[in-house]
Amino acid sequence: EAPPAVTFLVVGSVGLLVIALDHVVLTARMPLLATVAFMAVWLIPSLAIRSEVDVWAFVLLAAAMLWVIRSDTRSRVRSASAPSPVSGVGVVSAVIATVAIVVAVVAAPTLPQSAATGGVVSGTTIDASLNLGDDLRRPSEVPVVRTWGDTPTPPYLRVATLTRLDGDSWRPDRGRSVTLDEWDGAAPETAEDIRVVEYRTQVEVLDLASATLPVPYPATAIEGVDGAEWVVTPDNRTVRSTGVAAQGQQYEVATTVPRPSLEQARESQATSGGARFASALELPLGMPENIARLAEEVTVDADNDYDRLLALQSWFRGTSFDYSLDAPVEEGFDGSGADAIGDFLEVRSGYCVHFASAFALMARTLDMPSRVVVGFLPGAPTGETADDERVYEATTAQLHAWPEVRFEGIGWVAFEPTKSLGSAQRFIAEDIDPSAPEPSASPAPSASASPSATAGPRADERDPESGSVAGGIDPSKLLPTLGLILGIAALIAAPALARRLRAASRVARVQGGSAGTAWRMVQDSALDLGIEVPAAESPRAFAARLTTEHGADPTALGRLTAAVERASYAAPDERGRPAGESLVADAASVHRSLRDAVSPGRRLAATVLPRSLIVRPGSTFAAATAANA
Repeated sequence: EAPPAVTFLVVGSVGLLVIALDHVVLTARMPLLATVAFMAVWLIPSLAIRSEVDVWAFVLLAAAMLWVIRSDTRSRVRSASAPSPVSGVGVVSAVIATVAIVVAVVAAPTLPQSAATGGVVSGTTIDASLNLGDDLRRPSEVPVVRTWGDTPTPPYLRVATLTRLDGDSWRPDRGRSVTLDEWDGAAPETAEDIRVVEYRTQVEVLDLASATLPVPYPATAIEGVDGAEWVVTPDNRTVRSTGVAAQGQQYEVATTVPRPSLEQARESQATSGGARFASALELPLGMPENIARLAEEVTVDADNDYDRLLALQSWFRGTSFDYSLDAPVEEGFDGSGADAIGDFLEVRSGYCVHFASAFALMARTLDMPSRVVVGFLPGAPTGETADDERVYEATTAQLHAWPEVRFEGIGWVAFEPTKSLGSAQRFIAEDIDPSAPEPSASPAPSASASPSATAGPRADERDPESGSVAGGIDPSKLLPTLGLILGIAALIAAPALARRLRAASRVARVQGGSAGTAWRMVQDSALDLGIEVPAAESPRAFAARLTTEHGADPTALGRLTAAVERASYAAPDERGRPAGESLVADAASVHRSLRDAVSPGRRLAATVLPRSLIVRPGSTFAAATAANA
């Protein structure tokens, strides 16, 4: 959710731009200049965040620009005959300009991202600032990345680390970066007695239109990436682009993973390593007191930093907490700031963002440097093999956040506090059989927590007690799609409903004897069907044209013409009061005869998109030919 200052800036800018476009199009009569403003609104965010382009927003924007230009062209051509050249153009241009700007600037980013590959723009994007709720609540899962390699368990893939808690959200780290070609790939510093194991992982990016590469940690070499725009941040081993998206990339990542024993982990201290990692100890001002209090209570029986963190991890993964994507929204704390985490620790129900943020803040209250990582769970095996290794595929449902704590002589160690996801952090004791499978330094999903290759529900929604996927389809997950369908249906039906309501109110006036209103109903029927209603044409000439060219009922139209001429030109004492029921019946008869004379497609267009709602009889648009309607 955007901060209030940003919301004010966007809304204010949109308002100023609408006013400016109104003068540019209607006063200065320079629609081409207005299209420059349209394109500026479109291009600036597209160039700043190249992965966020939305093809549907562009289609709406292009349609708006073409409509504005077309409206101005019509106005210029017919200005000699139209007494009010701005009336139709002004209303429609202002409405279209406003809608286009709002859609392009505000509404377009909220539309679901394309889930299909190929085309002009495609790919799924992720929010690396830890506002992952909307990403995790996507109505459908999209495959984003595949991996295979020689690691004992498939690794987590990181796209960003977050150390600073700025206000209500964590911010991605932006440290010193070097290009992939310039990066020396030096392994993180570890103590001499810490065992280090090297692995190689193949990564194939599918439908992920992100400017960051998913990579296992800690990467020491990356080979096969296309393009020279990729840079590495050595401090956190993340890779991002200055100009291209990760989609379609396939590369190999070498990692050098520390494998300390349980005894070595317990002997090591969680320290910041000096000023370089001092920000990993910072706590926000006004932090809720329950964060530090609960951290102290949970870890009171542990006598070393590693066991304290294991106690926190076990507490979060125990029976006191529940995993839920909906509870934070319902309870009003769907965020990652300190206040939201304080509420989460009271409600004890949330998703990975809340578990990871709470763990990181509680570790800091114990004087341990921590950070949060955003990335992907390994996903599920596809049943395929590559290079004699099992292939795993992660979808948007595996988007995840987890905490890391820095240990002296070991480096950053990942923990998994999120209930029912992954497997808990553990280092093996020195007396365990060395031939036993290696535990992952990054938490890896256990067999029970890994989603099946054909599982329908997302991996983040599992039974909190058993870790298994709940059977069937959760109806609540269909609500966004259903709401979108109903919204589109309501949008389509709105013009027709408005036209019916206006017609009903006019019928009431016609029943009172208003011949002018009955004539206006005839004009509206003609407008809706694309028939010209110019201002210079008299009622009798208009009626003659409707009869000879458009199949109108001549008898009913003749009575209406006589009634409107009598009401317009006769002396007040000679006008009389025509029978309302007769006027209503004649107007309805003309309406039916006009509709019967046109094609079914034109009738449908007149019903769904009645032009009379925005075009007045006698205006510039009303004088348009039927071919251009």
